[in-house]
Amino acid sequence: MSQHQNQFLTKDVVILGGGMVGAATAIGLAQLGLSVALVEAFEPKAFSPEQPLDLRVSAISVASEKLLERLGALEAIASMRQVAYKGLETWEMEGFITQFHSDQIGATHLGHIVENRVIQLALWQACKGYDNLQLICPAKVSQFERIDNGIKLHLDNQQIIETRLLVGADGANSQVRQWAGIGITGWDYAQSAMLINIETELPEQDVTWQQFTPKGPRSLLPLPGNNASLVWYDDANRIAQLSSLNSTALAEQIKQVFPQRLDRSFKVINHGCFKLTRRHAQRYYDDNLVILGDAAHTINPLAGQGVNLGFKDVAALISCFEEAIKQQQSWWTNELLAKYQASRYRDNQLMMTTMDLFYASFSNDLLPLKLLRNSALKVANIDSPIKRQVLKYAMGL
Repeated sequence: MSQHQNQFLTKDVVILGGGMVGAATAIGLAQLGLSVALVEAFEPKAFSPEQPLDLRVSAISVASEKLLERLGALEAIASMRQVAYKGLETWEMEGFITQFHSDQIGATHLGHIVENRVIQLALWQACKGYDNLQLICPAKVSQFERIDNGIKLHLDNQQIIETRLLVGADGANSQVRQWAGIGITGWDYAQSAMLINIETELPEQDVTWQQFTPKGPRSLLPLPGNNASLVWYDDANRIAQLSSLNSTALAEQIKQVFPQRLDRSFKVINHGCFKLTRRHAQRYYDDNLVILGDAAHTINPLAGQGVNLGFKDVAALISCFEEAIKQQQSWWTNELLAKYQASRYRDNQLMMTTMDLFYASFSNDLLPLKLLRNSALKVANIDSPIKRQVLKYAMGL
């Protein structure tokens, strides 16, 4: 929490945004010996096992798990709540399905489904283990100012911080990105997504699945215990109409449109919705400034890769800093930040474009195209080196 006795601070790095990506970045840079301040406006609610499951969850890949382990957060996550998933299945027409399973590459699992708040809490707990990492919360930046060899931040709690490098991990509407004048490309999709937590009679299986329809996918993510998360993509007006229904009426609508493999004896516990957007920053850095995670890119959530791309950004930034420090080079220069951008920009662009192609292809109900894409799904299900490589890529390996 914020310590107000020091009204003026000097830090090597200031990170604006204490969510999953920002907190992970703070720990990674503190591990390199840099003095770090993490500024966040809202403290996450403490965890209790009796609490209902949050709507916001992420499918954490094996690569992201390795990063979280390195940052000292994985054990704390396991002590709260998570569920492993071993299988991933995608189809449109019955009989034309692509199935991935961890057994195909000799892995124990493909990843874990974890509440976003649980990940954030575990990372905040790990932050406390570093004397060179100061968590300032609640606080917002009221003014940015460029100074010689750095940036000065004026916070709304009267603190002033000077830093060599400002890291923007402050989300899709990034204050840092806007202040730096970094433009974005992108658009709003014509759809919204509804997140629905349900309680089931039996514990959920270890498979996450997704059926494509012309109106959008219908997905299930297993949650701990007798619970699951449903994701319903549809026209924005349709989602708004569904949001107005009570739990019983919404359950009836779900039974009408979700595939039969969804056990019909479920109860709706909670639901919420959000609009689908695509944003990509035109660059990831400026003088003494870098952005990552949602501040740099937001992706169609079809494959659940959003936070995993953010954690890849974190790992790449830490790696660039680590190499520079080992070689006794300046870690705040544009040359180094350009190296970080080069390591991540094309990979993020590729994933975003791939998701857009899936979105566009499966939103079209023309019969020839429908037969073609379903045949492709069936061919993709054949066990082959290519399929195993795709599976490893999805795991971040």
